[in-house]
Amino acid sequence: MTRKTIASGEPLKLAVVGHTNTGKTSILRTLLRDVYFGEVKNEAATTRHVEQAKLTDSQTGEVLVVLYDTPGLEDASGLMDWLEDNTASRRDGIERLQQFLAADIAQGGEALNSNEDYSQEAKVIRQLLASDMAIYVVDAREPVLGKYKDELAILSWAAIPVMPVFNFTDSQDANIDEWQTMLARRNLHISTRFDSVAFEFADEMRLWQNLATMLTHSEMLEQLMQRRIENWAQLNDEANIIIADFLINVAAFVREISEDDDPMPVLQQMQEAVRQSERAMQHNLLNLYKFYDNDVAATPLELKAYQQDPFDPELLKSYGIRTTSGAAAGALLGLGIDAAALGTTLGLGAAIGGIAGGLLSNTSSIADRITGVKRLYIDPATLTLLATRSIDLLTALRHRGHAATDATQLLYKGEKSSIEQSLDDESATVTPWPTHKLPSELKKARGKPQWSSLSSGKSEQAQLLRADMAWSLSVKLQ
Repeated sequence: MTRKTIASGEPLKLAVVGHTNTGKTSILRTLLRDVYFGEVKNEAATTRHVEQAKLTDSQTGEVLVVLYDTPGLEDASGLMDWLEDNTASRRDGIERLQQFLAADIAQGGEALNSNEDYSQEAKVIRQLLASDMAIYVVDAREPVLGKYKDELAILSWAAIPVMPVFNFTDSQDANIDEWQTMLARRNLHISTRFDSVAFEFADEMRLWQNLATMLTHSEMLEQLMQRRIENWAQLNDEANIIIADFLINVAAFVREISEDDDPMPVLQQMQEAVRQSERAMQHNLLNLYKFYDNDVAATPLELKAYQQDPFDPELLKSYGIRTTSGAAAGALLGLGIDAAALGTTLGLGAAIGGIAGGLLSNTSSIADRITGVKRLYIDPATLTLLATRSIDLLTALRHRGHAATDATQLLYKGEKSSIEQSLDDESATVTPWPTHKLPSELKKARGKPQWSSLSSGKSEQAQLLRADMAWSLSVKLQ
């Protein structure tokens, strides 16, 4: 229980405290980018013991902040009554808390009645007295009640800086104004908002900055903030390269058939290869941001928007994407014949009668006519759809807290994905580029089948060949 005043160069010991079920573990999951930390349930007293986690400098490995997840304060009002009855008011707060910790009711055990057992509160107070500062997690949806006032009174006796943090601020039922009035009356004028589900990186930076203003020595927090900013920007760069590499891989995908061959079997094979490639790209993004497509936590991939077949004509329509050919709306399969390798692909209608009518032969180049070869590419409409959906997923990941347990807890601050925007406003431009104006990198990929592992089957070699072009396209995606 001995605590020293934090000195320059020492890690900050930060206790995360609050009433039961306010989202303490949820906030830690999001700060740690760890869906596995602790246990998150919509029920009281999920955390029963103090759990420790560390935030380190990603370059040096130096521990900058040690976080302590504490059990919820279940009956602060009852504890306050005991403290008033059994400790001397002339003693300072720490002495009164230490007297409580030495009492039987702080030890727990079968000999005590349930209304005499304050062992959970004792765990919180022991950690408070051993920490440099604390954040008091507030469920912003809760009204200001007497039990919360008693909690703050007890926390103040530990004589360390305490900063309230409002969780679930995205809820329409938030009562932040009432809370801030009550906090100000208790000389708690510095607070912040940090929603563990609807995540905003700027909110996290504000949390660390506000904590730093309350410390005499804030070097570790300043170092942490600088590193987190660098890492967040690097993640975005890496994510856009993953998307760009996927798009170029698909754009360079080509299959050749003889002039008299039925294209449908080849088209179906190409479609399945693209589906699998998109799924692999989505998994790479999830892993990059430390979301995992498993049973531990729901992921954005459980949303229908990311499960729908990219070759579904209705999906193209829902994104407001139209083909550059004269193909009937909704009939596009998403694959076509690219004559000049410049993205001017004619879509293939669902009614294959159009092919028999000469659609394929009319789009073949002179050289192909001589050799009797036709080339099949992924058409611009599908490439544009894949790009739009990839960018939507990246946006969702960057605004999703690691405490989100529901796949629908995806969008933030009431904003909508590209597909929802297009459904509301069919004239809205939601794609990263017009369908008929593919970026130069994707146009160039049309003539480079060796860039595509889907064409060559040589994954590592193809990736090396398209690396420079993927970097160039990633800059445009941002």
